[in-house]
Amino acid sequence: MNWDLKDQAILITGAGRGLGRAAAELLAHCGAFVGVCDIDATTCRETARAIQQAGGRATDHVADAADRAAFFAAASEFAGTNGRIDAVINNAMLLRYEPIELVSEEVLDQMLAIGIKGSIWGAQVLLTHMDKDRGGSIINMASPVAERGYPNTAVYSLVKGAIVTLTKTLAAELGPRKVRVNAVAPGSVPTPGALGLNTPEEYARRTRTIPLRRLGDAGDSAHAVAFLLSSAASFINGEILHVDGGIAAAG
Repeated sequence: MNWDLKDQAILITGAGRGLGRAAAELLAHCGAFVGVCDIDATTCRETARAIQQAGGRATDHVADAADRAAFFAAASEFAGTNGRIDAVINNAMLLRYEPIELVSEEVLDQMLAIGIKGSIWGAQVLLTHMDKDRGGSIINMASPVAERGYPNTAVYSLVKGAIVTLTKTLAAELGPRKVRVNAVAPGSVPTPGALGLNTPEEYARRTRTIPLRRLGDAGDSAHAVAFLLSSAASFINGEILHVDGGIAAAG
C-alpha cells in the first residue's frame, strides 16, 4: 500500500538506521518531506542521501533527542525548509538488556532521557511548529514488552510502558487541538541494534512463540506508521497498534 503523504512534513528521531530509517524511506516514497534526525551524524546523512538519490525529499539534522535544546534546534531547522512540521515520530531509543542488578545509574538515566524525555520534547516540537488550523500527528514507538514480562528488560520495559501511558494521555489532551497521538508497538525485529543483543538461537526461540511463526521486519512497522499518518486513520487517536505477529495477544 502506498499511502498518500505528499502534503506532510515529518520529523523522525533515531532515523539513521533500523526501524527509523525504514520509516523515513517509506514515508518519503509516499511523498512526504522527511526530516531525518539522529545523534549519529554519519547514519543520519546516509539515510537522507539515500532518500534523495531515490527521488524523495529529505534533510538530515544531527541531534540527541534527549537534549531539548538540540532537538528544538534541529526541528527549527527542518521547519524552516517547509514552513511547518505536520508530524513527529518519536523513534529514538537506547536498546539495552541486562539483569536488574547490573543496571547502572548512567544507563538508567540515558534510557529514560532518550525514551521519555525525547518523546515529550517531540510533542512540544510539533506543537511549536505545526499549522494550528491543519493540526498534526505524533507517533510514539511502544513495544509488547510494555504489557508482558520479559527477563532482563526492566528499564526498556519501563520506558515503553511510560510511552504507552504518554500516548493515551496526550491523545486526550491534544485531540481538541487537532493533534492525533498514536503508537506503534513492533515485536521482535532483527535490526542492527537488536542483532548485537540477541543470538540466532534466541531469535529462533522467539519465532516459535509468535503466533504467525516469523520475526517482523522493519517494513512491517514502517507501513503501520504510514497508515497512522494517512487520511485513512483520521479518526484514530490514542491507539497502540501492535505490529508483533500476535505475541501481545497470545500473552
